[in-house]
Amino acid sequence: MLRLLGSLLLVAMTASVTGAAPTPAASPTPLDRVVPAPASVDPGGSPYRITRGTHIRVDGSRETRGIGGYLARILRPSTGYRLPVTAQGAGGIRLRLTEGPFGAEGYRLDSGRGGVTITAAEPAGLFHGVQTLRQLLPAAVEKDSVQPGPWLVAGGTITDTPRYGWRGAMLDVSRHFFTVGQVKRYIDQLALYKINKLHLHLSDDQGWRIAIDSWPRLASYGGSTEVGGGPGGFYTKADYKEIVRYAASRYLEVVPEIDMPGHTNAALASYAGLNCDGVAPPLYTGTEVGFSSLCVGKEITYDFVDDVIRELAALTPGRYLHIGGDEAHSTSHEDYVTFMDRVQPIVAKYGKTVVGWHQLTGATPAKGALAQYWGLDSTGAEEKARVAKAAQNGTGLILSPADRAYLDMKYTKETPLGLSWAGYVEVKRSYDWDPGAYLPGVPGGAVRGVEAPMWSETLENSEHIEYMAFPRLPGVAELGWSSAASLDWERYKGRLAAQAERWDALGIEWYRSPQVPWGASDGR
Repeated sequence: MLRLLGSLLLVAMTASVTGAAPTPAASPTPLDRVVPAPASVDPGGSPYRITRGTHIRVDGSRETRGIGGYLARILRPSTGYRLPVTAQGAGGIRLRLTEGPFGAEGYRLDSGRGGVTITAAEPAGLFHGVQTLRQLLPAAVEKDSVQPGPWLVAGGTITDTPRYGWRGAMLDVSRHFFTVGQVKRYIDQLALYKINKLHLHLSDDQGWRIAIDSWPRLASYGGSTEVGGGPGGFYTKADYKEIVRYAASRYLEVVPEIDMPGHTNAALASYAGLNCDGVAPPLYTGTEVGFSSLCVGKEITYDFVDDVIRELAALTPGRYLHIGGDEAHSTSHEDYVTFMDRVQPIVAKYGKTVVGWHQLTGATPAKGALAQYWGLDSTGAEEKARVAKAAQNGTGLILSPADRAYLDMKYTKETPLGLSWAGYVEVKRSYDWDPGAYLPGVPGGAVRGVEAPMWSETLENSEHIEYMAFPRLPGVAELGWSSAASLDWERYKGRLAAQAERWDALGIEWYRSPQVPWGASDGR
């Protein structure tokens, strides 16, 4: 008893001298606090503690070693530990590829006193399991300087597979140009929430952003400006390959978009012959839409399209190529149908699958094509029925309703960035819908997934992108990953609130929505 009293007195004296209260015992993040919500959580048992003696153990595959190295690079700066990546020994953090009921992207995470094991059938699943492990560790693990820890992972098992195979984010690099480094930063943020598609909007009225050797003025002239008259820019082929490589290292597939026949002023300004009257319009730096069109009746148009798709397909290892097709208000319906009938086979000729905005369903979508729906809750029944009919006939759908999933919409009228033509989209509205039941008449199997577009009329840098993406992006990611039964705003908003400390540790700008119960210690 005296020894206990003496110990308590010593603690009190120490606190008095240092001015600090005794440090409370650390508790690990519960397994069910992850975003997106896992398919199955079975908590229990002792937590695992990462220590100076922890190793990251991998099998002999190149992919597993790469994922182990990625994890080590995240953990080393904040823990201060060596965390060697090795194929030897037992215990520690183990990354394991093996046959099992995980699919292409699923995984199982087992945690206990002896270590953490992440098991998957494919490397993508292993990588997604690593993202879950990150979220189970304290947010300070994301910092680039040594932190005190402790580094505990709660005991138990997570078994997880995604609901949809398409979980995308689109970045518009045409209205404003973003550098390779800025795109990489966004890729890293997307990977944390298990996004697996990066849709790059590479051309529009305001700028052409990819070098095409056979039509060099597209980039050198058409890429020379942006909204507001800035210097613009474009990706060399080496730049684009680096984006593709980096995305692949985070298990994201790049889906390039060349928007046509509308949204083409940058191309029309670059080559007079693409215009029906043979006269090139001036470069455009405004934000209106619907005024431009390729000349559907000229054969040079299809030579142009063939060259662009051929060169872009050769740079893109992924399966898909997006041909736009929205807001072609200056193209007659007849010409639009003619154009799509000519262009879709060109995409197939170069080994890619067509993706188009949902206006593609006003023509005849190619076999296997995907239509990306961006309408509103208030979109007319006739337009929705046309999309539903295409889905019934075999066209897959990607859901990006503008008044739900567009990350460039203002949160409220006071939001300093973004647009509001689709209405204001607060965090709850962006999350509180079910992709599988969103469009009437659409078979459940036709929905391939969701995508969160980020249009850039008002966005000029990474801070702008982040402020509009966070906290809405994780919610769209959860809609794509988690089961319909787990989608519940009241439960989700608490898990979302817990992410704020991690965003701060990563240096991410974010919007403090009043709809979310952010903690008092989030530093805002």
